[in-house]
This record gives sequence, C-alpha cells and structure tokens, in this order.
Amino acid sequence: MSDGSTAPQSSGLTASPLRLAALIVGIVFLLVGVMGFIPGLTTGVDQIQFASHHSETYLLGIFQVSVLHNLVHLAFGVAGLAMSRTAGAARAFLIGGGVVYLLLWLYGLVIDLDSAANFVPLNDADNWLHLVLAVGMIALGLVCARFTPSRR
Repeated sequence: MSDGSTAPQSSGLTASPLRLAALIVGIVFLLVGVMGFIPGLTTGVDQIQFASHHSETYLLGIFQVSVLHNLVHLAFGVAGLAMSRTAGAARAFLIGGGVVYLLLWLYGLVIDLDSAANFVPLNDADNWLHLVLAVGMIALGLVCARFTPSRR
C-alpha cells in the first residue's frame, strides 16, 4: 500500500558518500579535540601549554598535545560538520584537509622536535598519524566522489 510519497532525493547524506565521510571525519576531529582536555584520556593535563614543545601533555599517553593542538582539532571538526552540507564542500574539506595534514607531516619531519619551531607541538607518533590522516582524507575525497551523484 503506497502513501503517495516518493523516494528520497539524492541530496541526503545516504546518497552522498562525500557528505557522510566529511561528517564522520568532522565528528572524529571534534571528539579528539575534546578528548585532549579530559584527564584520564590525556595525561599531564595539569601541565598543558598553550603552544610549545615543552608541553608534557599526551592524548592517550601517546600523542603530544597542547591547547593549540586541541583547538586545531576542534576547528577541523567544525569545518567538517559545516562543509558536509554539500558534496562539493565535503570533497574540498577531505582533499584540502588531507593536503594540510600532509604538509604538517612534512613539517614535523624536517623540524627539530626539541626546538621552538615545534610550537604545535608534535612528536613522532603525531607525525605518523598526520601521514595516515592525510592519505585517508585524500583517499576518501577521491573515492567517495566516484560514488556521489553529480548535480547537472
């Protein structure tokens, strides 16, 4: 028995893998940004620095963080949520964000991690996570675009 309604249009998240991917990545970044301030999930929260390689604060006891580092994660999260509203913006977020993380990975490789240039701060675990994020976000942007209907 039909109620006369039509099938949902392709503008929803389920019809747009790009939008869904950007939304999920954005939510993950928001969660990570918040986690960076929570004692227990983050060690040394009482010693957190705004920005400095002297920050002795570690998310999950592995990834060196600071207030700035956490704020960057929160900003990426907000950007992901906002840009998940359209497929084009979602693709730009995933690929553009991936390029930013690729540059951050390269930056982390070339600087002396014990110098003032390491203001974010970064450690080896952060650097390799940034590479994984870069590859993952760019891959999502490219692969999901193939499965997202284009507007004509």
